[in-house]
Amino acid sequence: MRIDIITVLPELLEGPFNHSIIKRAQNKGLAQVHIHNLRDYSTDTKHRRVDDYAFGFSAGMVLQVEPIERAINHLKSERDYDEIIYTSPDGERFDQRTANSMSLMKNIIILCGHYKGIDQRVRDHLITKEISIGDFVLTGGELVAAMISDSVIRLLPGAISDEQSALSDS
Repeated sequence: MRIDIITVLPELLEGPFNHSIIKRAQNKGLAQVHIHNLRDYSTDTKHRRVDDYAFGFSAGMVLQVEPIERAINHLKSERDYDEIIYTSPDGERFDQRTANSMSLMKNIIILCGHYKGIDQRVRDHLITKEISIGDFVLTGGELVAAMISDSVIRLLPGAISDEQSALSDS
């Protein structure tokens, strides 16, 4: 399984993927986690901006369409993806059943929301699934992406020594 995570704060994800079950699963070749800095896909070479005011100039900023589209298109040019997921407080509630079905997938992109979210056109045209971990708002989707990845990777055959444990752990 391969998980590609697109974020404006890749530093937030350095720790979770370098320890414990996720690290062992990667070392065994069961999972790959690749973190992509959305700013690398900005056309603003000086400031690497990826945000803009929401349509109608409401309060707060949203992530722009162009860098997100470039990042997703770049990844899709290299492989096919089963899902392109956006982490959003108003998405489908993530639960064990969702983790189980995702563990059967080969390639997943997780787009981490930030600021006031993303341009609606991204949601309408590029995202295949929106996932929430609860009815609350975080600074960004990075922690959600780490939680989703952890719960999915631990279900991969061979990721933990006792596979029955994966079904009943807290």
